[in-house]
Amino acid sequence: MASLKQTLRVLGQFSMVLAGLTAAYASAQTTFADRPIRIVVPYPAGGTTDLLARAVGPRLGERIGRTVVIENKPGAGGVIGAAQVAKSPADGHTLIFASIASHGIIPALQVPPPYDPIKDFAPITMVASTPNVLLANVNLPAQNVKELIALAKAKPGTINFGSTSHGGSPHMSGELFKTLAGIDIVHVPYKGGSPMLIDLMGGQIAIGFDNLPSSMAYIRAGKVRALAVTTTKRWPGAPEIPTMIEAGVPGYDVSAWFGLLAPAGTPQPLIDELSRHLIAVLHSPELEKQFFELGAQPVGDTPEEFARFIAEEGAKWSKVARTNNIKLE
Repeated sequence: MASLKQTLRVLGQFSMVLAGLTAAYASAQTTFADRPIRIVVPYPAGGTTDLLARAVGPRLGERIGRTVVIENKPGAGGVIGAAQVAKSPADGHTLIFASIASHGIIPALQVPPPYDPIKDFAPITMVASTPNVLLANVNLPAQNVKELIALAKAKPGTINFGSTSHGGSPHMSGELFKTLAGIDIVHVPYKGGSPMLIDLMGGQIAIGFDNLPSSMAYIRAGKVRALAVTTTKRWPGAPEIPTMIEAGVPGYDVSAWFGLLAPAGTPQPLIDELSRHLIAVLHSPELEKQFFELGAQPVGDTPEEFARFIAEEGAKWSKVARTNNIKLE
């Protein structure tokens, strides 16, 4: 009997030690280390993703008590930056400011990228959604979408349309335009919104599709002409720009979205803490005003809601890619 009691006492002591170690480990996994949090933007500086990340990053840092560093890692339509984050330590200190392209469209193309948008990432929250916009060089004879369609039909294969990347939502916006309008225009992909806009203003391309936030300043300055937004409703901050449906393309609807994710395996308490702080940031009047001026609408959903949305987007764009035979180049 004494031997049994001794054994039970030893086991009890061992359990207490094990519980203490487990608690210490869990504690280490639920707090951020005393070092910066890095948000990787998988696109060049100056584009919509970059502008939104730089609006959110400092405010998140203030709330969480850590320096937040924005790091641009452009290339391959967001694949290079996303792949890097997927392989980063899952400690809450490396995040990706993802987009509809990096986590919705490109993974749905027939040749997959070197990461899985669902299995390799832990969603935190959707940050914003925004219309894309069809832009034209100010010297283009077509003053509106109907005139552009007529011009394209009169000169098939001669009008170039620029986009921010191959496989991005601006590119797919153009492909959908081609399909629904029954026109032949030639895609010219760029590495981000800024270089595309420079060539559009310079006349190297006739039209282009971009996220509204990164184009708004150029539209306001009269450097490019906005022909239509890609959503089914006009943007409140620019009510003078018609929708593609209103402009003469029935059934047209594309929205761009952006969100923050961590590498898969990041402890849930860290995900929850980041989500809580980000939602508070996104609902602040100051940031709502800044986003509105940029042409974006803050979202701030839960990690679970964002995860479901990403899965739905993957299914949607897989169908579009198969229909149009679009592959990752």
